[in-house]
Amino acid sequence: MSLNDIKHIALVLSGKGGVGKSSVTTQLALTLSLQGYSVGVLDVDLTGPSIPRFFGIENAKVRQAPGGWIPVPVHDAQKPRDEQSANGHTTGDGEASQPIGHGSLHCMSLGFLLANRGDAVVWRGPKKTAMVRQFLSDVHWGSLDYLLIDTPPGTSDEHISLVETLLKEATPEQQAGAVIVTTPQAISISDVKKEINFCRKTGVKILGVVENMAGFVCPNCSECTNVFSKGGGEVMAKEFEVPFLGSVPIDPMFIRLIEEGKRPVYPEGTVIDGQTMETNGHADGVEDVGLLVEKYTSCSLYPIFDGMVKQLVGAIET
Repeated sequence: MSLNDIKHIALVLSGKGGVGKSSVTTQLALTLSLQGYSVGVLDVDLTGPSIPRFFGIENAKVRQAPGGWIPVPVHDAQKPRDEQSANGHTTGDGEASQPIGHGSLHCMSLGFLLANRGDAVVWRGPKKTAMVRQFLSDVHWGSLDYLLIDTPPGTSDEHISLVETLLKEATPEQQAGAVIVTTPQAISISDVKKEINFCRKTGVKILGVVENMAGFVCPNCSECTNVFSKGGGEVMAKEFEVPFLGSVPIDPMFIRLIEEGKRPVYPEGTVIDGQTMETNGHADGVEDVGLLVEKYTSCSLYPIFDGMVKQLVGAIET
């Protein structure tokens, strides 16, 4: 059974599409990795697998192994800075080159199995159900601290199959629960209420609610404007007595990081969630090297997710 060596399994759910669930999954995974945990991401959004694109590995292919598949690596584990200093690597200035420490990160998605990136997946419910079960049983993750499962929107066949299989194959200690993603708009919050009811009916613990797209970080000035309002997710969380993990604005610099691989840069004086963003002096035209996980630490959203993940880890491991 491929889930045997996984300590904690968490679902990422949304009541409707387009709320940024895969973006939240990606950033939770990167942040967990930056906190030193080994992480796997399983994409079971079969008709819209976007996780490979978020991690910049959509041209990768999974490898076959006896009895299943080996997930695609995003990056390997890297020792923390203080452990790296003993290696004696230096920069051009004579200072020790000390990469940011992080845990390993691997992904599995139907997107890796398609012949062409644009191929449509036209499957009926039974075939989707079988694919979800196969993903849970046939992927050789090895030893992981956390497995994040990115799900399709709503409460469909995939969700029922996923929960049934986890209840059968994973121990109660492994089943961490679910993170629910919403946006501030009333229609999204209404759909998320249904997702909360689904979790309660199926016995899935709700780890918390993330309010995504709560503001817009202007790339040309220091303003963060609440274009879609803010606070609806927190009010709903209080109404249903579930934890509220935080609000996440739209940051074009994160989109640029994902699409172009460029490290985020902010105008002087930019303040996000009460924290002043430091300009890192990285300009266009300068070679931008490094892993995605290292560049992400310059993103305005990283401190927000760092706090969320510490809250989640505390709730899961206590």
